[in-house]
Amino acid sequence: MSQNTQEYPCMMHVEKMSTADFSFAVQLANTMNWNMTIEDFEFILKLEPEGCFVLLSGSERLGICTTISLGSLGWIGNLIVKEAYRKEGAGSLLLQQAIAYLKSKRTETIGLYAYPHLTSFYESFGFKPDIDFMILQGKGGAFPQEETEVHKAEKQHIQKIIEFDSQCLGANRQKLLEAILQKTENLCYILPENAGISGYVAAKISASAAEVGPLVCPVNHVKAAKKLLKAVLSRLSGLDVSICLPKKEAALLNLLRNAGFREAFRVVRMFLGPVADRRCIYIAESLERG
Repeated sequence: MSQNTQEYPCMMHVEKMSTADFSFAVQLANTMNWNMTIEDFEFILKLEPEGCFVLLSGSERLGICTTISLGSLGWIGNLIVKEAYRKEGAGSLLLQQAIAYLKSKRTETIGLYAYPHLTSFYESFGFKPDIDFMILQGKGGAFPQEETEVHKAEKQHIQKIIEFDSQCLGANRQKLLEAILQKTENLCYILPENAGISGYVAAKISASAAEVGPLVCPVNHVKAAKKLLKAVLSRLSGLDVSICLPKKEAALLNLLRNAGFREAFRVVRMFLGPVADRRCIYIAESLERG
């Protein structure tokens, strides 16, 4: 048996995802209205080339799952199987492979976002519900560009952002943040404080859409978080924007609703292992990577 392949009963087996699987992955993901693109899978596979998987029966592709290891934290995303194979053990096989991979990377905690009706499935693997997140969608450009305290991040700020992020969250997201911040199409804004920063926000931008996140600020720095959010939204004029944030962040939710954003759906953040939450104000980077 190849080390790239894990065999399972019922003729199913898991293989590492390759570029040849991207078209299938996009098609399957978008049956759930996830709006994924080939570029999305190129991005995650480049970040975690050994940790993205495809489930097959013979040569037929049945499902996909992606992971990312971030020091002590691992994250599982894009777990989906063809509808005809759901409740037949296919999802369980992919999840087992993802967990085993992330544990091999010495992660202490594994997180994921689950649809509310699927939390019991993940609980059977030891995951425990944490808090609810809401995915909001709307249009950028809702605010005038007047947040003078907010500065556009430059190349020399990247290491400070990475260090600040790690201090707030306790995970090492260096490879993820570098990939986002070094892409010229994306945006990042910071709130400088002495020789460091007191908060930052990023947005990933494609042709006609943007995803805001991550945003990280110390707990109780609500005004700072609102300034950052308004600053980045004001630079996304005309774009369709999506944001994933905790239901508990009432001030940010009210700001977004007043700007015309509406809830698309909800998910539950779940963890296997110690809860990875340092009580910061937080907007998720993505559903796929936490």
